[in-house]
Amino acid sequence: MASAEYAPAVLRTRPVATGHWRAFLAVARHLNFRAAADELALTQSAVSRQIQALEDEVGVALFLRHTRAVELTSAGAQLQRAVAPALERMDAAVRLVRQTAGRRSVAITTWASFASMWLIPRMEEFQRDNPGVDIRIDATDTLVDLETADVDLALRSSVPAGVAPGAQRLFGEQLAVVASPWLLKSMPPVREPADVAQFALIEAGDAHRLPYFEWITWRRWFEVHAQRQLEPRRWLYFNYAQQIAQAALAGQGLALARMPLIADSLARGDLVEVLPGHRLDSPLVYWLLLGPRSSQRPEIKAFCAWLQLQALATRQAIGEVPDPDLNDHLD
Repeated sequence: MASAEYAPAVLRTRPVATGHWRAFLAVARHLNFRAAADELALTQSAVSRQIQALEDEVGVALFLRHTRAVELTSAGAQLQRAVAPALERMDAAVRLVRQTAGRRSVAITTWASFASMWLIPRMEEFQRDNPGVDIRIDATDTLVDLETADVDLALRSSVPAGVAPGAQRLFGEQLAVVASPWLLKSMPPVREPADVAQFALIEAGDAHRLPYFEWITWRRWFEVHAQRQLEPRRWLYFNYAQQIAQAALAGQGLALARMPLIADSLARGDLVEVLPGHRLDSPLVYWLLLGPRSSQRPEIKAFCAWLQLQALATRQAIGEVPDPDLNDHLD
């Protein structure tokens, strides 16, 4: 039987009080108990007791006490490196919560290309008319649970069969062949579908990820327009709709682009629709989904009303003809 002298120490697992860590960091900064006590508005003996209690909790000495100086042990230095940034982040979060407490805000989750190509360019109007409302946009492809997430509404695209109950339709989608005007001036004219083979063709590189994404590819466009054997000069693949549009704007080829996202570029003349009679129908629809805890707040109602007006303008810009079965959701 092993003697008590060699028995391993029983490690404590309970959390350490935050006050102990603040006392520890103050002493570690000053390497002086009196200076730490002055910073914390405590007595020197109170700080000393907190450090002793912390050392008891951790199970090792954190400071070497000399006659006129204090020195961090290696364990103390290790804890200082870990604890200091953690408390700084916590304090920063508290400051942010205090600053925003009582302010009106709208938190939106959507995907990056939609945020940068459609939502953000339109935000100035809402902010001008609602100067007291803060906006937070969380641009991510990760779907969030509006029941539990710290967001008010979601803007997503999906086939109608896959959308959550209560979703409000914004607009549908077609894909159009687009290019920069100066690229078209430097190349032979495009008069029929076969002519696109003279160009590099730009499209999504992850179209295989979901079954209905196959419907928004150049291969699908070739099939619809009886060009199954067509091969372009080269392919350019990108993961995001914004990158596809940017490549087209830079004159790198013809893009099969999502009309709702590039309607503004077409209106400005930055992009030109090639073969306008040869758009490709997409199964995707753009939706607004409201979080159940947010729908009755005045700022959320105002934002959703503004959003529907923007959606109406987009439908008009892309020439979308409403489905009679969806009239209640369109306007």
